[in-house]
Amino acid sequence: MPKPKTWLRLVLVVLALAALAYAAWRFTRPLPPAVELATIARGTVEATVVNTRAGTVKACRRARLAPVAGGQIVKLWVKESDRVKAGQPLLELWNRDLTAQRELAARQLATSEERRREACIMADNARRNAERTQQLAARGFVSPQRGEDDRAEARARQANCDALATDVKRAQAQIRVALAGLERTTLTAPFAGIVAKVTGEVGEFTTPSPPGIPTPPAVDLIDDTCLYVSAPMDEVDAPRLKPGQPARITFDALPGHVFPGHVRRIAPYVTEVEKQARTVDVEVDFDAPPKQILLVGYSADAEIVTERRDKVLRVPTQAIRQDGTVLVLGKDDRLETRRLKTGLANWAFTEVTGGLNAGERVLLSFDREDVQAGTRVTPNTLKDMKAAKP
Repeated sequence: MPKPKTWLRLVLVVLALAALAYAAWRFTRPLPPAVELATIARGTVEATVVNTRAGTVKACRRARLAPVAGGQIVKLWVKESDRVKAGQPLLELWNRDLTAQRELAARQLATSEERRREACIMADNARRNAERTQQLAARGFVSPQRGEDDRAEARARQANCDALATDVKRAQAQIRVALAGLERTTLTAPFAGIVAKVTGEVGEFTTPSPPGIPTPPAVDLIDDTCLYVSAPMDEVDAPRLKPGQPARITFDALPGHVFPGHVRRIAPYVTEVEKQARTVDVEVDFDAPPKQILLVGYSADAEIVTERRDKVLRVPTQAIRQDGTVLVLGKDDRLETRRLKTGLANWAFTEVTGGLNAGERVLLSFDREDVQAGTRVTPNTLKDMKAAKP
């Protein structure tokens, strides 16, 4: 029989081997997968509609101006990026013939006024002469026929004065015609704004666009003090949109900036373009003028809020699986399947009407094969979920 000391050595060896085996298993076994969890809490949930294609920043007033008549540019008073006032001349076409006609009409007016003045003086003199003759005829110094002749002469002179007064009005109208012709050769700003583009130089020929032939405008004028966003929305979302609904506007050129706005107009028709989804153009106004400089033509996105609910129980939308269930962290850090009853929803959060309670934690991502219901996991709770935007 082995001695007691030998038994003790065997026991110690076995215990040491067992400890080594346990340590090896302990440190080599696979750890529970670390997952991201979100804590269920109350907050705001909004139903929103977002444009299907990029929207565009547009000006409330933009005019692509061209002269009424074609001609050669002789004066160009503005250049691109100049600011102009309403009524300020922009360019002038060759108009020497019309200027000469205006001068001729002015000379004719002066002549007509002098003739009218002469005729009216003669008519006034004839009237006084007829009155004197009438007095002499009443006393018998002249014949009644002489009095009748003088009165007829006075009426004739007055008629001539009136006729020449009409001729003066005709000459004045002729001047207005000449001025209207000159206005056709001068392009003026219909409103205050900034010159976006000038097509043409001094000496070149410009002409208005005939029907069916697109011709670049001579001057592109933009009123950049009033801007809005035009965004195409899917026709399926059109029945949910109404003027006055709040909106959030973002720009690719200004990342991180969100501008509040509201819907001002919804197009009364659906835009049909070949090989594109049918959309409805929605115009969104800014609630306040942006402090940042916005350029007409910027690409923009408009997120329109169609319905809003505050202080409701909500769950991150990405945590909901296709079958309408979520994985909830249960006892012993094991995941459990839970079916939800949901209400209002958007891309960020979904309203929970049943199936979850405040404070419970749900799995955010479920695209890993090693994470299923019943899996024991290592929690990694997102602490900033409550502060996330709706």
